[in-house]
Amino acid sequence: MTVERIHLAKPRGFCAGVVMAIQAVEKAAVREEKPVTVYHSIVHNHTVVERLSEGGRVHFVEDLDTIEALPDSGDTVIFSAHGISPAVRERARALGLSTIDATCPLVTKVHTEAKKYAREGYTILLIGDSAKHQEVIGTRGEAPENTILVGVLGKTGAGLHDPHTVEVPDPERLVVLTQTTLSVDDTRKTIEILKNRFPALVVPPSEDLCYATKNRQDAVKNIAPQVDAFLVLTSTHSSNGMRLLELAEAEAGRAYRLETAADLQALEQNGDLDGVRSLGITSAASTPDDLVQDVVAHFRRLNPELQVIEEGEWENIEFREPKKILPTQALPRTMQ
Repeated sequence: MTVERIHLAKPRGFCAGVVMAIQAVEKAAVREEKPVTVYHSIVHNHTVVERLSEGGRVHFVEDLDTIEALPDSGDTVIFSAHGISPAVRERARALGLSTIDATCPLVTKVHTEAKKYAREGYTILLIGDSAKHQEVIGTRGEAPENTILVGVLGKTGAGLHDPHTVEVPDPERLVVLTQTTLSVDDTRKTIEILKNRFPALVVPPSEDLCYATKNRQDAVKNIAPQVDAFLVLTSTHSSNGMRLLELAEAEAGRAYRLETAADLQALEQNGDLDGVRSLGITSAASTPDDLVQDVVAHFRRLNPELQVIEEGEWENIEFREPKKILPTQALPRTMQ
């Protein structure tokens, strides 16, 4: 049986924060005399990292102390879109590195809230889907002594407290913050649990979940009733992408993850798409859209009469290009 109709989610793929971060790396790689280094994957997508690495002008590291050992290493480091802890920023300054901070402004907003509430003596309940996610590490690093990590509903792995049982030092001075890329529905339910347990809990008026996360999840919900199955293009370490996959499966009943169109071969061999006439397709906020178009092209080769439907609206948001900061311009944390 042949796929007759594809519903392409809109919006999908790159958000403004990802575009800003990738362009920051591309421009620095051209502008700087020596290769630039990115601390952590600039965004959580294997293809993006591989493409940026081609030509040797961009290196990726998980430890700033390894930069010196890189071939033809330069003195400029770019911080990834997920944000960093103050300790990483201070280490870069100590090593004499110039920095370009490509942290998504929406993540920076959460960092700012964490610092504000910590100064006011609040305990911060930081909701996340993994204690090892770079965004959670970075936000917690702003006020580690004031922060307790709470797992989003159903995710209470190592280092994450259950919202039903988490204990706090003072329930009267308590605020909740969240990772920006979580399930909208699960986060809302998690906050409701915490609010019922701690009535004085402060919930910041502006949602910490980013607009792109919500918009992509809403698009999946709108398409799901119209399709037999969903394909989600995402790397496994993309939090927002894996939440899309979970949502698509819950809403449509069948959902499969792809990195690229090459993964379709295994799905077809396994019969995963047997009986599928209408197919939904979406992608993580860090997935290049040409990978989505490759998947569409695959189904069009199988069925030249394929109908492709896009509904919804693209986002019209841009973030300012981050500036390069010389080590002599970076102030110690206590002076900022």
